[in-house]
Amino acid sequence: MSVLRQLRLRSERHRKLLRKLRKSLSLRARVNRTDRIRPRDILACVTLRNEAPRLPYFFDYYRARGVQHFLVVDNGSEDGSAELLEKERDVSLWVTQASYKAAGFGIDWQNHLLWRYGAGHWVLTVDVDEFLVYPFCDSRPLHALTDWLESQGRRSFSAMLLDMYPKGPISAQPYRPGQNPFEIARWFDAGNYVIQRNPLYHNLWIQGGVRQRAIMPETPGAAPALNKIPLVHWSRKYVYKSSTHMLLPRGLNKVYDESGGELASGVLLHAKFLDMIVDKAEEEILRGEHYAGSREYRAYRDTLARGQDLWCDWSSEYINWRQLEILGLMSKGDWA
Repeated sequence: MSVLRQLRLRSERHRKLLRKLRKSLSLRARVNRTDRIRPRDILACVTLRNEAPRLPYFFDYYRARGVQHFLVVDNGSEDGSAELLEKERDVSLWVTQASYKAAGFGIDWQNHLLWRYGAGHWVLTVDVDEFLVYPFCDSRPLHALTDWLESQGRRSFSAMLLDMYPKGPISAQPYRPGQNPFEIARWFDAGNYVIQRNPLYHNLWIQGGVRQRAIMPETPGAAPALNKIPLVHWSRKYVYKSSTHMLLPRGLNKVYDESGGELASGVLLHAKFLDMIVDKAEEEILRGEHYAGSREYRAYRDTLARGQDLWCDWSSEYINWRQLEILGLMSKGDWA
């Protein structure tokens, strides 16, 4: 890599670090329990708005896998989310009414919390509808994974976002607060994915699945990116550049083996497609706080409000992580 390119990337990282400091001024600590964080605790970092029905299962899922503290930004919830969050003894909560879009779609706030509280910890940065599945997750906690990653000299762990959906119209299967969403959204697209390597940032770029097939078929190139690097052994030198799709320094994006082998990776089961999605889409279109003029949410409204069934004859029903490995959607690599 040329010296000029190195300087450009370093300058870009420094600008992101300064930007997160400016945007952090809009955050107000509602309850700060970070003094309870212990040196080897695994943390989770989350930004949300109006997600009260999802919160009980989200916490149950990640606590069971070994997350010990949650750093949460509530961006103006009106459904009681903040009130629920402040009662959780392993949650530190910041609130803000500032623009989600102006904060890099929330990533500036998260970069600040990661810088201030995440250094030296393995941190999982996810949305409340994303559930990490990793090799041996049915028998080994996250600490087993992070210990193994450290033994391999790895600082980051990738997971493809896998959109899950029900069979039949979404509105026909109401979600109960606290319910396991995969009792409803049990199906996924096993194929139809494309992958590219970004030559500058070295991250992989993955598109496809049900959102490209059924929700944005006329503009497949505009379908959302499915590549994520949600689990990182954080340093104050690090910064997420674009959601959790890529990081700086760019070496953190090297989550694949170029020699023909496979590095261990996971999947984020994405529980977006529940019956709440249509009302959520209408709300976010009015707010106008999402990427590309809320294009993605307009596609959800236009498709799902008509009762379209996302299921097709080629849909696969989720069983476990081993099924996902057989399908090539994740890998245990050489972790035995």
